[in-house]
Amino acid sequence: MAGEASGDLLGSQLILALRDYLPGLNVVGIGGPRMEAAGMDIWFPLEKLAVRGYFEVLKHFFEIVGIRRQLRRRLLADRPDLFIGVDAPDFNLGLERSLKARGIPTVHYVSPAIWMWRRERLRKIKRAVNKMLTLFPFEVDIYRQAGIDVAFVGHPLADLLDQIPRDDAAREQLRLPPSVPVVALLPGSRQSELQYMADLFIQTAKLLHARLPNAVFLAPLTTRETRVMFETALYDNHAENLPLTIMFGHAQDAMAAADVVLVASGTATLEAALLHKPMVITYKMPPATYWLLQGKGYLPYYGLPNILAREFVVPELIQDDATPENLNQALINLLADVATRDRIAGKFAAMSASLNRGAARQAALAVLPMLQS
Repeated sequence: MAGEASGDLLGSQLILALRDYLPGLNVVGIGGPRMEAAGMDIWFPLEKLAVRGYFEVLKHFFEIVGIRRQLRRRLLADRPDLFIGVDAPDFNLGLERSLKARGIPTVHYVSPAIWMWRRERLRKIKRAVNKMLTLFPFEVDIYRQAGIDVAFVGHPLADLLDQIPRDDAAREQLRLPPSVPVVALLPGSRQSELQYMADLFIQTAKLLHARLPNAVFLAPLTTRETRVMFETALYDNHAENLPLTIMFGHAQDAMAAADVVLVASGTATLEAALLHKPMVITYKMPPATYWLLQGKGYLPYYGLPNILAREFVVPELIQDDATPENLNQALINLLADVATRDRIAGKFAAMSASLNRGAARQAALAVLPMLQS
C-alpha cells in the first residue's frame, strides 16, 4: 500500500526485486503507475491517499477511513502471505495493526520521522509491524532499542541518481548554454502545495532575473493539474516573459543541470542532495497547520539533507521567513560563492555514498524469509 509518488517508486522497485526470487509473486493493493507497470493489481489509486496537513486530511477523512475499512475486510477475507505498507504511516500503521493482530505478517517500508517528532508512535509501531525497513542508517538504533525488528536497506534514490548525467552533460541534454546561471524551481508535487508555493516561486524568480538577467529557470511539474496551476500563476504575476521552461516531469534532469535549486521541503530535497546540488529549502502551509506543528519537533531542521548531515548545510526558509526577497537573496548568495557550492557538493557526495546500497535488493532480501516461510 503506497500513498504518494515517492512510495510508488519504492514499491515498484521492491516488486521487481522480489520477482527476481519469486517469479510467481502476486501483488495487489494501492499504488500508482509505476507499481501497476511492475505488475501490481491496483485496488485503489494512490491519489486517494495523497493528502497532507491536519485540516487537509479532515476534508477527505471519511473517504480515507472508508477505503481502509474496505481494505481490511478484503484482506482478512483473502489473507495475503505478507502485507507491506510503503510509507503513508497514518494510513498504513492502523491497517497493519489490525492485520498483525489476526496473524498476517506485516512490514513497514520507510520509517516515519520519529527522530523528528512524535516518537511516542514507537509503541504503535511495535504493535503494528513485524519488521521495519529503514532508508537511513541512524534509524536502526532507535528501533532496536524499542525491541522492533529492523533492517537498514539504503535509499533507492541513491542507487537511481548515481547514474544521472550532471552539470555540462545534463545541460547538453536539455540544450542549455553551458555558461549561464541555471536555477531549478521545484514548488512541490501536490496541488495543495502549489496553492501556497507557485506565486512565491515565481515572484522569487522575477527578483532573481532582475539581478541576473542571463539566468534561466527550469520548473518540472509532475501532473497536468499542477502544471496548469503554475502556468496560471505565471500569468497572474505578469511573468510570461520570464526565461522559464516548464517541464512535464524530469525533475531529476532539471536539478542535474542546475547551478542551484529552489525546492519545497520533501523528498525532492534529498534528490537534490544525492545529485550533489546546492539548494535553498522552503515551505509554506496553511497557517493553522503550521501553528499546530509548532513545538512538536525534536530537531532544528526541516530539510532531509540538513537532518542527515546534522547541521545546516543549506539554508531553510520556512513559513513567514519564506518571502520572495529572502529566497532571492539566499539563491544569489549561493550563485555568487563557488567555494561554498563546492563545499556543499562534497558533503552531499559523502551522504550519497552512505545511502547507496542497492536498496530494492536489500529490501527484497529482508522480507524474503517472511514470504518463504
